[in-house]
Amino acid sequence: MNLSLKWLNDYVKINMPAEDFARGMTMSGSKVEKWVNLAEPLPNIVCGKVVSIEKHADSDKLWVAQVDVGSDALVPPVQIVTGAQNVTAGALVPVVLEGGVVFNFHDGTVTHIKRGKLRGVESCGMMCSYNELGLTLEDLPYADPDGILILDNDPEADKLQIGADILEFFGIRDTQIEFEITNNRPDCLSVIGLAREAAATFNLPLAVQKPAFSGVDGDINLKVRIDNKELCSRYMGAVVKNVKIAPSPRWLTERLRASGVRAINNLVDITNFVMLEYGHPMHAFDKRYVDGDEIIVRNAAEGEKIVLLDGEERTLTAETLVIADAKKPIAIAGVMGGEKSGIMDDTTEVVFESACFNGTSVRKTAQRIGRRTESSARFEKGIDAANAESALMRALELVEMLGAGEVVKPVIDVDYSCREPVKIKFDYNKINAILGADIPAKEQREILERLGFKVEDGFAVVPSIRIDMALECDLAEEIARIYGYNEIGSTLPRVISNIATAPEEIFEQKTAIIMQGQGCHECMTYSFISPKSYEKAGIEGAESASVIIRNPLGEETGVMRTSMLPSMLEVLARNYNNRNAGGRFYEIGNIYLPNNTKLPDEKKILCIGIYGENEDFLTLKGLVEELLEKLGVSVKFTPVSSNNSYHPGRCAEVLTNSGVVGIIGEVHPLVADNYGIGAKSFCAELHMGSLMRLSQATPKFKQLPKFPSMTRDLSLLCDSEITAGEIGEIISASAANLEQITLFDIYTGEQIPEGKKSLSYKLIFRKKDSTLTDEETDKAVAKILRALENKNINLR
Repeated sequence: MNLSLKWLNDYVKINMPAEDFARGMTMSGSKVEKWVNLAEPLPNIVCGKVVSIEKHADSDKLWVAQVDVGSDALVPPVQIVTGAQNVTAGALVPVVLEGGVVFNFHDGTVTHIKRGKLRGVESCGMMCSYNELGLTLEDLPYADPDGILILDNDPEADKLQIGADILEFFGIRDTQIEFEITNNRPDCLSVIGLAREAAATFNLPLAVQKPAFSGVDGDINLKVRIDNKELCSRYMGAVVKNVKIAPSPRWLTERLRASGVRAINNLVDITNFVMLEYGHPMHAFDKRYVDGDEIIVRNAAEGEKIVLLDGEERTLTAETLVIADAKKPIAIAGVMGGEKSGIMDDTTEVVFESACFNGTSVRKTAQRIGRRTESSARFEKGIDAANAESALMRALELVEMLGAGEVVKPVIDVDYSCREPVKIKFDYNKINAILGADIPAKEQREILERLGFKVEDGFAVVPSIRIDMALECDLAEEIARIYGYNEIGSTLPRVISNIATAPEEIFEQKTAIIMQGQGCHECMTYSFISPKSYEKAGIEGAESASVIIRNPLGEETGVMRTSMLPSMLEVLARNYNNRNAGGRFYEIGNIYLPNNTKLPDEKKILCIGIYGENEDFLTLKGLVEELLEKLGVSVKFTPVSSNNSYHPGRCAEVLTNSGVVGIIGEVHPLVADNYGIGAKSFCAELHMGSLMRLSQATPKFKQLPKFPSMTRDLSLLCDSEITAGEIGEIISASAANLEQITLFDIYTGEQIPEGKKSLSYKLIFRKKDSTLTDEETDKAVAKILRALENKNINLR
């Protein structure tokens, strides 16, 4: 939103430098992107009168002019050599004096005017064209496109005096301020809206007059009907007859130009002016093209066509809201008028439209037809239905002020809007609690009233233009930004210590602490992955069983994961390829399993991944065992060779009495190659929900032993297929007074037959009520050996 500071001063007097104004507005929530002094590139330009002009003695195309640039008789005329062919004696022209600057508004080049000679004749200045003043033919329709600007032709030439400031005369001495207006503040997409903010920010009076017009009695001969009341809540229309199309006065074109809008003619300029002033888009129709003298707000018929003001034909869909007459659509609601709806030089009767359209509908329509306009940009953010009346009254007031026609009474108003005011409970103590401040109730009330709120009976009545207000925290924000964020002292957040944490969160936190204590780094990955990740990780059939995302960010994020292994492998690959020698990682995340309902089942999984020179399968098994021991979960490990993601000889399921709770293993070499991991890597996947149900969260006290222990070492010879866990179970089931069993060596090689392996265990025996003897220990060991021999496991 570009704001003219001169225009703003019509409503609130800003007597301060632009920098101070921009800083204050930014701090109160209306962010200023930049400001530009429009006159800055054009210093030292005055009105001059050509006293005489003669041919250059040494050139057929140059003229030597004597130009009076000062009303004082003591100021001598300056001599200027020019190539313009439209300058005559007695003409008033803009003159850049010596030391001035000419700024080319097309390419940004700057020319400094100095005293010099052209073909041997001294020249002490330069006469300007309209382009060198940053103006256009729309601003000055009388100007010669190829010559010097002759000011005698200006409608206000009688106000000019020799030596007068030309920039002041043309309204160029203005400051243009560019605001970044957030989507929740459509009320600030207007001069009056920003004036309201400026008045509240600097505590200045706001002077906005209620618009009014006199009008003439007559038959407006126009009917209005709204068929779709959801997409158009209000439609106001007025008829202006005896229209006189003419250029707009300078004060109006100056404001449009400073706001970045070019002047066209008085009626079109009025609609643009009101849109900028009130923030409410308007449209003017040539009434002779409204067939049947009827305006209908309806949805387009599927395939219906319209030629817009841009000259292009659009094919409409049934979702498009249009303004139609009795036969055809004449405009796309809130976006752009039709080809025949514009104001032409021979227009004599005009229909002014001021309506309120649904913002979502306007935005979708603008996207559908590929045309976003100033009008649609405002409608799509939300428009106050009550503002439609003010905007129309202002437009009709300007019609009479500019003598552009006769407004026929009465005005048509078809209104289906609900304008019940929003009320928010106002409690100054609650506001202070939200802000951590101590702002007196009186000051809070004054701030709200400066912003247009009414405070009554313990409630703040929200002005209808503020569609962003709904809660007490919204009131707190309004008070804080006007009071000044810098004026609110810093306070520590209030901690409420009696908030109960969910058991699942406590369990996850405990798990995380244990993993971090074992040197594992936590990582977080996306829950959506590429469908190709399953095949890459050796997981079969998962793609067809995944939840497919309707609007993915890309192919790499097309499905919700059913396994966390692909995500962890990506982490390991990234670290390996970044030349990290090794690492331990874990993530507690969700997998998503489809079911017959709309939403999938979410399962919490702990995934562990390690790699490095000193890491192996037993290291990972030890990490898992340490975790499960501290969580109070008893498990055993069973070999698995059918999982394609893991090495067939180095993979095991994690079992409990309730079933499988996870899997651990070395990543299959082919899978590791798929991910570009050049080192052996190991992963584990554990079901957090199952572990939580089995966890003995409260540790139990166990008295230290009173009696000494006895130890025995056994080296056993068995078939290669037999696992250490199976042997451990046999030993545990056969032994009496066995306190602990530890595998400390595995050996294959010389002196060991082919197909066999040697396992060495340390056994610790202890009795709770007396000292264990050697005889009792030997009997226990003998019993163990007999049980092992029955399974063809012999003492080596």
